[in-house]
Amino acid sequence: MRFWIPAVVAVLIAIGLALSPVNEYFFYAAYIVLTFVVLATAWNILGGYAGYVNFGTAAFFGLGSYTATVLFKWLGAPLALQIAAAALVCGLLGFGVGLLTLRLRGIFFAIATVAVIFIMETLMVNWRYVGGATGLQLLRPEVMAPFESYTRMLFAVMAAMAVGAAALARYVQVSWIGRGLRALRDSEEAAECAGVPTLKLKLFACTLSGALMGAAGAPMPMYLSFIEPASSFNLTWSVNALAAAMIGGTIHWLGPVIGAVILGTLQQVVTVTISSEVNVLVVGVLLVLFVVAAPEGVLGLIRKIMARVR
Repeated sequence: MRFWIPAVVAVLIAIGLALSPVNEYFFYAAYIVLTFVVLATAWNILGGYAGYVNFGTAAFFGLGSYTATVLFKWLGAPLALQIAAAALVCGLLGFGVGLLTLRLRGIFFAIATVAVIFIMETLMVNWRYVGGATGLQLLRPEVMAPFESYTRMLFAVMAAMAVGAAALARYVQVSWIGRGLRALRDSEEAAECAGVPTLKLKLFACTLSGALMGAAGAPMPMYLSFIEPASSFNLTWSVNALAAAMIGGTIHWLGPVIGAVILGTLQQVVTVTISSEVNVLVVGVLLVLFVVAAPEGVLGLIRKIMARVR
């Protein structure tokens, strides 16, 4: 079955749920889980396919949130325009960061991406137009028909974005771009000798990854009705994106989706039943378990089990 058929079905189901009489908290929680799906899928394009571990997810996510906020405050722009602008701005940031850092490798590249978070957060802390360090309160516009609440509309929008991100990741994986990225992940020197345009592919992956992360951050200010630097550029966004991809498996586009659903759902359950402060512990425990017991993630574990059964 072609990918677009289940993708369309998934979006239709999400819209149907958003219109049905379901408990409102479901949409609050599901929105976060779907955000994890987009972030993990975006992270995997550069960190999984190309092997460049990126800790700067929070920088792109936060910049996407602030881009949407500026457009809404300045022009009253609709959500679709906010998302498109956030993707464009963060894609450009990804391209710029790639030009400066992709010649670095290993831990040096990872440290450079962390530095981007602090640079972007410092800029927003000192920008009074968006509230500076104290943040900015936002008033949601009227919800669009046929949705009953703004949160339900955001849930449907994020579901479509999650499907779109997965579709892009799948296309990259099965195309010559994915083959080139996997070649440079295995051995960048050998890939260059074989004629693979490694720098161009890395820049493409960094740009696409940044654009998707920024798009994921754009609806967040309206979801919270508030924005401030500390939460927008929180390092937990980076950790969750990396952890979800590692838990699901980085070798396939479906891995980050599975990992994000597992991690995001578990965190929401823990938040309701125990405390939101335990979320970091959940991420740490799951990462240790999968790194030790299933280093290739859920997909790798399933493949091993199927091989033994055969």
